[in-house]
Amino acid sequence: MKSLCVYCGSRSGRDPEFAKAAQFIGKEAARRGYRIVYGGGKMGLMGATAGAARDAGGKVFGVIPDFLVEVEGILENVDHKVVKTMHERKMLMFEESDAICALPGGIGTLEELVETLSWARLALHHKPIIVLNLKNFWAPLKTLFEHIVESGFAPPELLKEVTFIDRAEEIFTIMERCKVKAMA
Repeated sequence: MKSLCVYCGSRSGRDPEFAKAAQFIGKEAARRGYRIVYGGGKMGLMGATAGAARDAGGKVFGVIPDFLVEVEGILENVDHKVVKTMHERKMLMFEESDAICALPGGIGTLEELVETLSWARLALHHKPIIVLNLKNFWAPLKTLFEHIVESGFAPPELLKEVTFIDRAEEIFTIMERCKVKAMA
């Protein structure tokens, strides 16, 4: 485990706890030597996570489509790549990461998370998928996943492919546990 891909909002949301958690994740990733891989923008939770990692001396890699450069801006003093499409962005973020974590966010965050989960269900990867359910932000999604299973549209294993957590600190416990498994 060397890189954590963070899916999160290009907005900060209304609750300041979301930005605090994003900053904590960036700082803690830097402290532990994990590189943050993210959507490349400087705004919202994306900018808060990546900026905190950068400011703490951590490695950061952003991937942004060219049409979003003017809208979201590019965080200065971090490695980044400008790509043509959202598909390229998602694939490169995925390829450059060892684990995935979704923080609160909008439709884009949801889409990235669900696509990554779909790939896991198809056995295209075995990377940990972590959802920071801070203040129950993702509780309706967890309920939807349970409903999908209960309705017979997915096996119960779907619920094992994604780990919902309530505190940002738990991300690193999961990553450390996965690192130990990989070494065994």
